[in-house]
Amino acid sequence: QVQLVESGGGLVQEGGSLRLSCAASVSFFSNYAMAWYRQAPGRQRELVAFITSGGIGNYADSVKGRFTISRDNAKNTVYLQMNSLKPEDTAVYTCNAGGTYGRPGFTWGQGTQVTVSS
Repeated sequence: QVQLVESGGGLVQEGGSLRLSCAASVSFFSNYAMAWYRQAPGRQRELVAFITSGGIGNYADSVKGRFTISRDNAKNTVYLQMNSLKPEDTAVYTCNAGGTYGRPGFTWGQGTQVTVSS
């Protein structure tokens, strides 16, 4: 049984910050690579950030320098710190477990809405 639950989304002004959380109910969480994806209306889902089981992060060019992915294995949680938010960051953000950089895993969360106003 695997479950991912995102939280932390909301409405912020351009330039503001949010921290998203993804709580995982999985065994051996520390063995999973984790990722954040996002999807805006009319656009394909895209990879935002990816973190290996060893804690190494990788980011889409559009968010480099602004977003930071991290994990707390003791809490079975992965985070996405989002700073200097832009209106184009508006999307539903979803957590994914067990994938590789080029292929998402089969487990998705329900998503959390992030809206950035100008």
